[in-house]
Amino acid sequence: MSGALMQTHGRFERQVVSRPRSRALDTLWRATLLGGVAVSLSACSLFGSSKEAKPAPLETFTPALNASVQWEARIDSVKFPLAISAQDKQFVVGDSDGQLTALAADTGTPNWRVNVGKGLSAGVGSDGRFAAAVTRDNELVVTEGDKILWRKTLTTPVITSPFVAGERVFVLTLDRVVLAYDAQDGRKLWELRRPGEPLTLKQSGVIGAYQNTLVVGQGSRLAGVDPNRGLLLWEATVANPRGTNEVERLADLVGPMGRDKEVFCARAFQSAVGCVNADRGSAIWTRNFAGTQGVSVDATLVVAADGSDRITAWGTRSGDVLWTSDQLQNRKLSTPLVTAKAVIFGDSEGYVHFLSRDKGQTIQRVPTDSSGVVTAPVLLGNTVLVATRNGRLYALRQD
Repeated sequence: MSGALMQTHGRFERQVVSRPRSRALDTLWRATLLGGVAVSLSACSLFGSSKEAKPAPLETFTPALNASVQWEARIDSVKFPLAISAQDKQFVVGDSDGQLTALAADTGTPNWRVNVGKGLSAGVGSDGRFAAAVTRDNELVVTEGDKILWRKTLTTPVITSPFVAGERVFVLTLDRVVLAYDAQDGRKLWELRRPGEPLTLKQSGVIGAYQNTLVVGQGSRLAGVDPNRGLLLWEATVANPRGTNEVERLADLVGPMGRDKEVFCARAFQSAVGCVNADRGSAIWTRNFAGTQGVSVDATLVVAADGSDRITAWGTRSGDVLWTSDQLQNRKLSTPLVTAKAVIFGDSEGYVHFLSRDKGQTIQRVPTDSSGVVTAPVLLGNTVLVATRNGRLYALRQD
């Protein structure tokens, strides 16, 4: 097994991670850890009920970008927190029936398929060679192409996609424990168990890497971890939780996070958006900004939406507000994707919105099916892939 994470196909250099209470009531559950037992509580029981706001009507606009559907594919419905892996000119996805599929990015042609036998509780992690997923029975399954290599039952639920690199599989459990396994034979290599938070979110966390450092969310902090021994190297605070009780102070980092070179940016649930320098292991900036979805980043922009789907863009290195946009309010936006040509969001009615990078104005809109976009858009080459709740995959090209 390689001692350095970035030596396996160079994967780490290519790995990519304010909503009021009303949005949280509709979409989130919490898990409270009492005596080592995870008890799920509905968000409504924690915060009370709230009438859903009416989505903003679609505005008229003058197209300033050509965007079209390049290909479509079908998987089973998406009833779990799906994340799409993009590696080696292919997208790897999972569905509610437990089938993993690798699709060629340019054509959508399946390169391989394998059924792990059970529905999934989280998305698929892949480095192009190995793929890893966790089933609803809490079983970690690792494949090499269409061959299942091994299975291992986990003791704590997982809803964050496994992270695969350096011939290792890294798992972030619901209580934010990090587990490391050998990708080829399933040997457990180490476990990092941080002091537990009274409450943790039943929502995907953040996990990725910078060079030979594993980067994970631990409560409201981003942490650098030695991937060989599981030792904590550094911690950087993204949010300073405030409130009179544990619910109000809940500020877990939620995925996906964004990355540009050494800069990692993440959303602390209902609290803040902030960026960290992984070279130094220190915070660059943090801004109070309540919301529940992840962020997207490039060298210039950090973009996120708040709980009413008002969108803000900050300077990546400065944290200064560059623009705000409110034309997509209450449309239940996905995590965004920042590309060289546009800022892209999906919404609950199945539209994919392309916003200008300089002002956040709508420059294109592409419909999918009406079941709603349920994943963060994922970029591979010139292809952007989105998935809908009904299991439709749409590959879009920006020209």
